Amino acid sequence: MKEQLNSILEDAKKQLESAQTQSETDEIRVRFLGKKGRLTEILRGMGKLSPEERKATGQMANSVRDEIETMLAERFEAVKAAAKEAQFRKERIDVTEPGKVEELGVAHPLTITMEEISRVFRNMGYSIVEGPEVETVFNNFDALNAGPDHPARDMTDTFYITEDVLLRTQTSPVQVRTLLKEKPPIKVISPGRVFRCDTPDATHSPMFHQVEGLLVDEGVTMADLKGTLDSFAKQLFGTSTKTKFRPHHFPFTEPSAEMDVSCFKCGGKGCRVCKGSGWIEILGCGMVHPSVLKVGGLDTEKYTGFAFGLGVERVAMLKYGVDDIRLFYENDMRFIEQFK
Repeated sequence: MKEQLNSILEDAKKQLESAQTQSETDEIRVRFLGKKGRLTEILRGMGKLSPEERKATGQMANSVRDEIETMLAERFEAVKAAAKEAQFRKERIDVTEPGKVEELGVAHPLTITMEEISRVFRNMGYSIVEGPEVETVFNNFDALNAGPDHPARDMTDTFYITEDVLLRTQTSPVQVRTLLKEKPPIKVISPGRVFRCDTPDATHSPMFHQVEGLLVDEGVTMADLKGTLDSFAKQLFGTSTKTKFRPHHFPFTEPSAEMDVSCFKCGGKGCRVCKGSGWIEILGCGMVHPSVLKVGGLDTEKYTGFAFGLGVERVAMLKYGVDDIRLFYENDMRFIEQFK
């Protein structure tokens, strides 16, 4: 039996020396020390020995067990350290390699333009107000003096959701909401998205952006409107910019006008941008129609006001030399990154 114990110890040493993984080491443990292991079988057979032999064999068996357990513990630590080293080699970081450059985002040209326009008017004391993109027919047309027969109300021009609800065709409904909610003096701008049934091409889109302005107070005149918009044009396009007002018609203003600015590409000499005229039409404006003021319950003998509206895409196209409005909506980073 002593020879068997020595044989078990030698076999355990040899097998542990060749073990490369924790699972192999654990299999050796079971093979020698498990319930059906080789050493356990010898211990079970000690009952057939005499008391003297049992004592000597038991001491030797315990010594063999202790030595095998010590070798197992050492081998477990060795293979564990080897596995960790292998993992470190596999996952090591080469600090000499160049790092990844994190690309910074860039504001969209329409966002840049809208913020520039808003900043100019905020510096003039205007507040920014917003309204819903889904509007009532009353706010979008009726309250703005656009009667039932007005061509803009046709389904070929307007996106209707129901008979009385639509996607707003302009930011002017915010003007109505402001008049219904606030009392003069009123001095606000309302930037936002608007929708019309246009077929997309280089100059048209079914969705675009506007900035609407409204000022209502006592003694407001057309001279105040012209002075405000002239100052706006000079701040946005440069101090040498000139403005020109031409008579026009809008149902919610009277008198109404369109404002041109001197071409900021050629300085008014005539070029491709201004089509040789030296002027570029930039916005519509006028004195708020008395019928619109009455919607807000205002005394038209006491209060007057002016309103204006401009297309953000048009300003951005002119300012940055963009010749196709669709470029603003295609999300092509090659185009957008040019505005860093």
